Amino acid sequence: MTNMTNFLALMMLISFMFLISGTTSTQFIFKNNCPHFVWPGILTGSGPPLPSTGFSLRPGASFTLGALPSWSGRIWARTRCSQNAATHRFVCHTADCASGQVSCNGAGAIPPASLVEFTLNGNANLDFYDVSLVDGYNLPISVVPTNGGCRRTGCPVDINRSCPPELQVKRRRGGVIACKSACLAFNRPEFCCTGANGTPQTCPPTRYSNLFKDLCPQAYSYAYDDKTSTFTCPSGSSDYIITFCP
Repeated sequence: MTNMTNFLALMMLISFMFLISGTTSTQFIFKNNCPHFVWPGILTGSGPPLPSTGFSLRPGASFTLGALPSWSGRIWARTRCSQNAATHRFVCHTADCASGQVSCNGAGAIPPASLVEFTLNGNANLDFYDVSLVDGYNLPISVVPTNGGCRRTGCPVDINRSCPPELQVKRRRGGVIACKSACLAFNRPEFCCTGANGTPQTCPPTRYSNLFKDLCPQAYSYAYDDKTSTFTCPSGSSDYIITFCP
């Protein structure tokens, strides 16, 4: 009852903010084209939170959430999720947010995870968006603006099929279910762009980031992969279709 009361209060607050601000929301339309359930997760970085921080999406289903123009944050999809019979905690084999619930409640994805990142109404009244593999990869994902003049981005390829053995995350019975970033796998400065390797000049692409980039040219492959991976759209001119397994 408490959770439902808090949810209703949050919805009323967001609706009130829409009314007093005189602005319309940007719609995120989630679509699941995967042959299995996914559980999208949402982490707010700034701005009023979205009405949900996590939900289930069956194959072929879609779901829409609205965000105020000042919102920024991350979106991803969890896979192979279930409720633990002993602890009753909700757990996922990939991209879990470790909240123990379908809602992520302010927790981010545990790598490896394919991420979508948004900053709405940023510099020069632009929306900024990207698909990032900096934290690794767990499933194909795309972002398509409804404004046809704005560019789509994504990683529609199944990288798990090409993942090097040293980066693979496998299920118990075999089969690759996610692909780690080199930073996550080895925790070395040249892969994480830290310490003496903390600038674009001292942290060039590696063979691992190049593998991600060759397969998904529009996605962030490592920390300083900005020029070919960040996209913009005039703020308020577009909604965004986020598709899992496009």
